[in-house]
Amino acid sequence: MAEAERIIGTPDTPDAAGDGQELPDAEQEQAPERPRGRRRIAVLFAVALFAYLLDLVSKMIVVAKLEHHEPIEIIGDWLRFAAIRNAGAAFGFGEAFTVIFTVIAAAVIVVIARLARKLYSLPWAIALGLLLGGALGNLTDRIFRSPGVFEGAVVDFIAPKHFAVFNLADSAIVCGGILIVILSFRGLDPDGTVHKD
Repeated sequence: MAEAERIIGTPDTPDAAGDGQELPDAEQEQAPERPRGRRRIAVLFAVALFAYLLDLVSKMIVVAKLEHHEPIEIIGDWLRFAAIRNAGAAFGFGEAFTVIFTVIAAAVIVVIARLARKLYSLPWAIALGLLLGGALGNLTDRIFRSPGVFEGAVVDFIAPKHFAVFNLADSAIVCGGILIVILSFRGLDPDGTVHKD
C-alpha cells in the first residue's frame, strides 16, 4: 500500500516541486518590469520638479533684483540678463493668444501625466520631465502673474544678441522637444520598445 501510494504520488511530486520553482521564476521575470516602470516615473517627476523649481527660483530673483533695472551683461553684449514680461508663447511669439497658450500648456501636462503610466524608457522619462517642468513653469506665470488669471505674462530674462528673450522653462521645453525628436528618429518608444520603419 505504501509502495502504491509512493508510485501514485511520484508524478504529482515533481509537478508540485516544478510549480513551486516555475512560479517564482515567472514572478522574477515580471518583478523587475514593475519597479523599473515606477523608477522611470520617479525620474520623470524628479526631472520635472528640478526644472520647475530652477525656473521658479530664477524668475523670483529676476523680479526682485533685475526688473526695472538696467540689463546685466554676462558675455559682453552677446548675452545679457534683461527682465521682460512676455504675454505670448516661448521666445515672445503670439502675444495675442495668451489664453490659448495657457490651455495648450495645461493640455500638455495632462497628456504627459497620462503617458507616464506606460513609461519604461529612461531617455523618454528625462525628455518628458523637461517638457513637464517647463510647461508647469510658464503655466504658473500665466495663472498667478498680472494682468490676470490665465492671462499672466511670463517672466523672460535670458537675452542673447540677435535672438528672442527667453527663460529656463523655455529652455527645458526646447531641450525636451529635441530629445523626443532624436528618440523618435531612433525608433525608441516611451514603453522601452524599439521599432524600425
